[in-house]
Amino acid sequence: MSEAAVATVRRNAEQGLAAAELRRTMVERQLRPFDLTDVPLLERFLNVPRELFLPSSQSSVAYSDLAVTVTGAAGRRRTLLPPLVLARMLQGGAPRPGEKVLAIGGAGYSAAILSGLVGEVVSLDSDPELAERAAHGLSAIGVANVRVEAGPMEQGFPAAAPFDLIYVEGGVEAGLETLFAQLTPNGRLLAIVTPEAGAGQHVVRFERQGGQAAGRVSLLSVNAPTLEGFAKAPGFSF
Repeated sequence: MSEAAVATVRRNAEQGLAAAELRRTMVERQLRPFDLTDVPLLERFLNVPRELFLPSSQSSVAYSDLAVTVTGAAGRRRTLLPPLVLARMLQGGAPRPGEKVLAIGGAGYSAAILSGLVGEVVSLDSDPELAERAAHGLSAIGVANVRVEAGPMEQGFPAAAPFDLIYVEGGVEAGLETLFAQLTPNGRLLAIVTPEAGAGQHVVRFERQGGQAAGRVSLLSVNAPTLEGFAKAPGFSF
């Protein structure tokens, strides 16, 4: 091996160790102190490199406690939730081994986290560039149980339905009915909505029992831009 190749291997190893330490710091300082008690979920945050799902120009902010906005084709923008918000949202869905999950938005990172907790994940984004980046990140860490699809997010992915769990990673003003129809009879759907006028945005878990709506649980207050395809239609209300 040439000296240049050796130097490259050494540099990559050093960068990998540095990123692992940043992930450990993120888990210990951002997640554990704030009601994150799901040990397998915390392990996934420790092991999944978030920087692989960001453009290289944004890798330096991969483990900050802030939301990160990425841009795809035609200037489409997606906001990756702050790690704490994402972790509490994922924990709130109570993902279980063997379940099938639909992750809408999230640039592939949440799908990578979920891949080690459930049986199968479909990662959906309407932007083909962002979907391709997600697929590359998943391939880089050897994930085999995530299917990446590009298509209208508000339509879900009926070809793989029903889902035990659906996550919508962005603000939702309308359009959840189609997704509800893709849940199993006892499925759960988590989205960022404004449950009451003037209440602000919250991560809310919508539940089904026996195929019927069975209530909703507000998990935490958040702030996220409305996701493409989920803008409010005239006269609509939750």
